[in-house]
Amino acid sequence: MTLTVEAPAKINLHLEVLGLRPDGYHELAMVMQSLDLADSLRFASTADAAITLECDRPDLSTGSDNLIVKAAVMLRARAGLPELGAHITLSKRIPIGAGLAGGSSDGAATLVGLNALWGCGFSAADLHAMAQALGSDMPFCLAGGTQLCFGRGEVMEPALAGQTSGSASAGAASLVSGAAPAVPRFGVLLIKHPEASVSTPWAFGRCRDLRGDFYLETEADFEQRRQALRQGPLVASLAAGGPLPALRNDLQAVVEPEVASVGVGLALLRRAPAALAVAMSGSGPSLFALFADAAGAEAARSALIDDLTTAGFEVWCCRCTASGASLEPSRNDP
Repeated sequence: MTLTVEAPAKINLHLEVLGLRPDGYHELAMVMQSLDLADSLRFASTADAAITLECDRPDLSTGSDNLIVKAAVMLRARAGLPELGAHITLSKRIPIGAGLAGGSSDGAATLVGLNALWGCGFSAADLHAMAQALGSDMPFCLAGGTQLCFGRGEVMEPALAGQTSGSASAGAASLVSGAAPAVPRFGVLLIKHPEASVSTPWAFGRCRDLRGDFYLETEADFEQRRQALRQGPLVASLAAGGPLPALRNDLQAVVEPEVASVGVGLALLRRAPAALAVAMSGSGPSLFALFADAAGAEAARSALIDDLTTAGFEVWCCRCTASGASLEPSRNDP
């Protein structure tokens, strides 16, 4: 039996660094949004108790350091069935090291795919707990949609009516219920310079160096900022379709002066006709502009493509989606 799972990219519509947690991680308040730019993972069961990974990108490690392999090993260990094996084939569309959670989404897709392939029977809450242990972005990549994300990113609340909570996989839930969750209608013009990279630990360390004096320190202060985000203009705009406020990413102010392509790309996107908002995603270096619809994003790509190509950027036009890692029933073979 083989199964195919889609692993969507994400962007940050809001990324606020609140302060430091007792465990040394940063306390965050974010709004994350999944996109239809997605990797595809195909899972085939094997009888040799081996977990093997192949990928169409030779520059991506397929060894034990890959989150796909780590997720598979964890799922098998939690199931208590060491004889289980799988061959996993990854078709990579999400750029690597881009602030788009491609690796985390692949790991989330592995939890979804192998749970189904091996018949483990783990609940959505079980998968969420495993995802949380594997990485800060991975729980969101299971849930997908438009989520308020707190803590390290693993504590989630749906930002729009009809989407699932952070403790479940929106993709899996939609397959069962047949529901059509709410999703922003934005078109997204996404760009990344292939030679640019940003270390997430470096970005957060630099943020602490430059902004640490302004960090909040108490849970009460953290909760005040969470509530401000819940009740703020961004969430209201997403729910009602009103004008977007300027998007906030505290890491953008740290990365932009240090990574030349980020400044160049943001300047180009701000020239895009009819752009509603422009920002960096996560710790970068990917950048995006939002438009009223997909046609607006395509028109902006046409208007900017010569300058973007001259500056060396890769370019994608995307849509927002309501699902995280999800099985593709039509492509699953008996």
